[in-house]
Amino acid sequence: MRDITRRDLLGMGVGAAAALGVAGCSAEPEAVRAPSSKASARAKARPIGDGSTADMGAQPNQPSKPEPLEPGQKPPQFVIFSWDGAGEVGNGLFPRFRKLARDHGATMTFFLSGLYLLPEDKRHLYEPPNNPAGASDIGYLTDAHIKETLKNLRAAWLEGHEIGTHFNGHFCSGGGSVAHWTPEDWESEIEQAVSFVTRWRTNTGFTGLDPLPFDYRKELVGGRTPCLLNQRRLLPTAARLGWRYDASSEGGQQVWPRKNHGLWDLPLQQMPFPGHSFEVLSMDYNILANQSKRTTRGPSHHYDSWREQATEAYISGFQRAYETNRAPFFVGNHFETWNGGIYMDAVEEAFKHIADEKHRDVRLVSFRQFVDWLDVQSPKVLEGLRRLDVGEKWSPRAV
Repeated sequence: MRDITRRDLLGMGVGAAAALGVAGCSAEPEAVRAPSSKASARAKARPIGDGSTADMGAQPNQPSKPEPLEPGQKPPQFVIFSWDGAGEVGNGLFPRFRKLARDHGATMTFFLSGLYLLPEDKRHLYEPPNNPAGASDIGYLTDAHIKETLKNLRAAWLEGHEIGTHFNGHFCSGGGSVAHWTPEDWESEIEQAVSFVTRWRTNTGFTGLDPLPFDYRKELVGGRTPCLLNQRRLLPTAARLGWRYDASSEGGQQVWPRKNHGLWDLPLQQMPFPGHSFEVLSMDYNILANQSKRTTRGPSHHYDSWREQATEAYISGFQRAYETNRAPFFVGNHFETWNGGIYMDAVEEAFKHIADEKHRDVRLVSFRQFVDWLDVQSPKVLEGLRRLDVGEKWSPRAV
């Protein structure tokens, strides 16, 4: 009999998981290892379009089917780590965090910027709303980095991770900012993001690479807007496209989520910020903005204390939810090296703390897997959980 993994626990109640005596940090299970035969995987794939993507059927390494909570049953503690951009630019961060997830039987969400699969010499193919053709505030990747990004996206999906979208040009200021976009503008931006993912082979000329092993039009069920801007006008479009959630709210509290325009609203959250009376949003950039005042190269003599503060912030946010209302904890990051890479170290240390054997009832999942769980819950049970405020302790009687 194979070992029960953290991934298998999603469908179980807390009591059932505890009865099994499952450690949160087990050896790497067979289920999350890379496929043993690329040839057999290719043989099963049905090419889509120009062969940039392929339908391989059901995604591997998914949790067991989620089950509804009984009235008064304690919910699992969900934690979702997500990554904006999801490009591999030679710093090794994409494979580093894939390995971290693999080592702990966890999954994450990667919000891919579509432009990261479009070569700069084809930039004219991008027509961003209210901006010149080819414009982008995040630039374009080199051919070598596009190939590395494709390699990691392919492996991530096979390992069970979700591939969402961070859209394309990341316009956060000026007249062309996404803050001014209409629902129709968002529809154009989304269609272009999908096109760059589903036509990378045509756009790059890379004929010797394996396809991405998923149908992106089916895979794409949620995203996060640049700078958390203009969710209000995105949601009508996202709802028409059949998306299931959005992670673009300007900031929320550590409480159980609600729906907005028929989509689950899953915002980054205010979490304790050690040494301060105010709280900070659960994302690397927001911590940086309160430490080095928006510069990504602050004085290096602060790095150790800033790293510790960032780590403690994430852990404090997790512990507050875990020990009280059991609200899901959402953490957003970028593959970056700001302030000497301290935020990557901080999120890794916090991840290891959350995934350790003391937290057997924690589920480290993707946003898609989390909404799978939400969608099978009784509305009455969820409404009871939503009545719990930040820091209000869960009990069978409280809900």
